[in-house]
Amino acid sequence: MKSLSLKYIIFATLAILALLGGGIRAFSGDSSTASVTSFASKEAKSSSGTAPAAVPQQVLPESAPVPAEEALSQRVVEYHIDVQLVPDTETLKASETVTWTHPGVKPVSDLYFHMYPNAFASSDTTFMKESGGTLRGDSMPENGFGNMTLTDLRTTEGTSLMQRVQYVQPDDGNINDRTLLKVHLPQPVNGGESVTLKLQYEVQLPKIFARMGASGNFVMAGQWFPKLSVYEPRGTRGVKEEGWDLHQYHGTSEFYSDFGIFNVTIAVPSNYTVAATGFPVKNAKLKQDQKIYQFYADDVHDFAWAASPDFTVAEEAFSTPEVPGVRIKVYLDPLHKDLKERYLQAAKAALTYFSKWYGPYPYSTLSIVVPPKEGNGAGGMEYPTLITAFGAADSSPDTSLERTVIHEIGHQYFYGMVASNEFEEAWLDESFTSYAEDRLMEQEYGIKSNLPLQASLVTIPEPLNLETWKYAGADSYSRNVYIRGKLVLKDIERQVGTKAMNNIMSSYARKFRFQHPATSDFQKVVEKVTKKSWQAYFDDYIYGDGAPDFSVDTITFKKNNSGDAPSYESLVKISNKGSDYVDVPVKFTFADSSSVQRVWNGEGVETTFQLLSDKPLLSAEIDPEHSILLESKHLNNFRLAEIEPKTLSRWTLSVTKLLETVLGTLVW
Repeated sequence: MKSLSLKYIIFATLAILALLGGGIRAFSGDSSTASVTSFASKEAKSSSGTAPAAVPQQVLPESAPVPAEEALSQRVVEYHIDVQLVPDTETLKASETVTWTHPGVKPVSDLYFHMYPNAFASSDTTFMKESGGTLRGDSMPENGFGNMTLTDLRTTEGTSLMQRVQYVQPDDGNINDRTLLKVHLPQPVNGGESVTLKLQYEVQLPKIFARMGASGNFVMAGQWFPKLSVYEPRGTRGVKEEGWDLHQYHGTSEFYSDFGIFNVTIAVPSNYTVAATGFPVKNAKLKQDQKIYQFYADDVHDFAWAASPDFTVAEEAFSTPEVPGVRIKVYLDPLHKDLKERYLQAAKAALTYFSKWYGPYPYSTLSIVVPPKEGNGAGGMEYPTLITAFGAADSSPDTSLERTVIHEIGHQYFYGMVASNEFEEAWLDESFTSYAEDRLMEQEYGIKSNLPLQASLVTIPEPLNLETWKYAGADSYSRNVYIRGKLVLKDIERQVGTKAMNNIMSSYARKFRFQHPATSDFQKVVEKVTKKSWQAYFDDYIYGDGAPDFSVDTITFKKNNSGDAPSYESLVKISNKGSDYVDVPVKFTFADSSSVQRVWNGEGVETTFQLLSDKPLLSAEIDPEHSILLESKHLNNFRLAEIEPKTLSRWTLSVTKLLETVLGTLVW
């Protein structure tokens, strides 16, 4: 998903103003279905067995699919879809044949499909109620609703299953939510066996909102087909009993699905151009008033496409030692047709360094779709081998153009290949991608993020592994999952060093390519690289809502007039009113502007520093460089000492200069 929107820049500005004023703490067939609504629970789980057989792979005309023995992933699903964009109706008509191979051992009697377009069916769906009809600064257009209607569902033998379906709501019991469909099978599927179903359905595209829909003649088909939920064998993400991972579509949640094969035929009006996941099996063909495309992709867990008659297309082959060969395709809104080099350069930089840092990009294509201004609700989103940039609203955009492209390509690694559960552990995608984005933006464009200022936005820390809809709200979700999670990674880097952190990130990304890792898997990598336990740290800052809160509590001193010149003994009491933290820097400044720095090891909740000097102590400040990014309450980090009037008068000039310096450090 796209990096932080304008609203967070506004929050940042407000934070600066707050800090200046000192008043505020520094801070997503033909018959209609007869459905019965019910409240579903997960199937009982049991222990796992041997790895299942690979999904049978059909040979496609004029294509060169990767042989099954060279598969990069466990291909649990296989989709064959034919879809038609009906002209002038903003409607998709489609047929789908899907094969699911049971990855566990326990007999399964039900399949579950995500029916994501139904999130936009009314204002009473779970997504609309939770989001309030707004997402990432975008609002649902008036009368912009859409939906998905299942018109036929059969076995390969032709047996209708339409009376065996029901919409279920395992998260909130909202009977008006139809984003998760349960299908009861005629007979159970055993571990390693496959089952194939045939579906027919129609999608009334909403007006573009929340990543998908239609705006004028631009179409973004994201999360547009009935998509199987993930069945997790024992051990996947640490689960102890196998079973379905079942969730509705929520106002802040994204997605989670299994790897497999997609063969998709797309029919659009003859003047349209289509961008899609994967690669074209053959050149598009004209048939009467339609243009027909066929795309193929394997070892991916989703399929998206966009279409418009207005696209300007730029294409370039690219390779590096870590990128064996990829064709980069840019589908530009006409307003950005002269910016193709900027898009291509950003894509090349992202592919080059992310492949070097996190493992080779394994696909032969990468498509970048630039929506029109009116389609910005579809912008800034990731799909396997296809990303969307911000909608074209400015003919000379700033480097937010590059930042968005880099962020979304980062998701090809964290989300695309390292396919964690975005319902339950969104930080493993957004935080990791934001961390990689910052690193590359600084390296390639010299743009360094103001991390202390971002840290000040996280006023209410929450655990990073919460299910997305359980955060205090959309703002809290964004500030924790995008900002706080990234700062946790930067904080780990601060403690272990850049070299070790590079090793951690690379090891994690490469080890869990084409798998579904959990936060606990990342913790194990951190511990393996650093050769020590990080349990307490993860308990505080990742599994918990921890944050340090340092305070300079008191400063007292005694003046000694014996000898040729007076001397001073100062006692400074500091404490941590929040979560445990080690190696806390403290700066002590004297009345002549000289200073010394000490480090508190963080043991206990408080400590006292004793300082002997020939000048009175003027101030004490904890973490003067704001290097501890997990603290957002900085107002109590600084304290002035009370100095005798005569002494203060003697050092007036030095004090004035020092206060200017101190104030400068407080204004981030």
